[in-house]
Amino acid sequence: MVPLRALFGISVVLSFAVWGVVAALYVWPALRDLPLVRALRPILLLHAFRFVGLAFLVPGVVSPELPAEFARPAAYGDIVTAVLALLALATLPGRLGLVLTWAFNLCGSVDLLYAFYQGNATTIGEAPGRMGRYFIPTILVPLLLVTHVLVFRLLLRGESRAVAGDSQALG
Repeated sequence: MVPLRALFGISVVLSFAVWGVVAALYVWPALRDLPLVRALRPILLLHAFRFVGLAFLVPGVVSPELPAEFARPAAYGDIVTAVLALLALATLPGRLGLVLTWAFNLCGSVDLLYAFYQGNATTIGEAPGRMGRYFIPTILVPLLLVTHVLVFRLLLRGESRAVAGDSQALG
């Protein structure tokens, strides 16, 4: 029998591979030539749903055995990321919107990477059902991390070109 930790790890790796292919074949080609603000909006909207991470603090949604050292940072990191995504959406295409997009992307990426670290440190990988839903780390987290990579790519592709394109699109 394959150990649960291995099954969990295989699921996460395959999810990253599949989301990477989806991003490369469909998402990036649809976004890469858009003005920056138009390209960022759908990703920011996706991440605005990260308020769902507060479920890690709701008794009955997650197992009482879910370690607090995992649940609290994951929940609060998600809500901060969701708020930053919404603030970025509200303030784009201005300079503040770009600053908030950078803050959202850095905070959200660190939050997810830290959750993976804490998940391993607290042995969540041995009992992922404690989180309430196996699909969160195996389907959603890889999707969110892949979209963070896309946001970094969009932000780094040449801000002057992108901002000029946004001004033309809005004018």
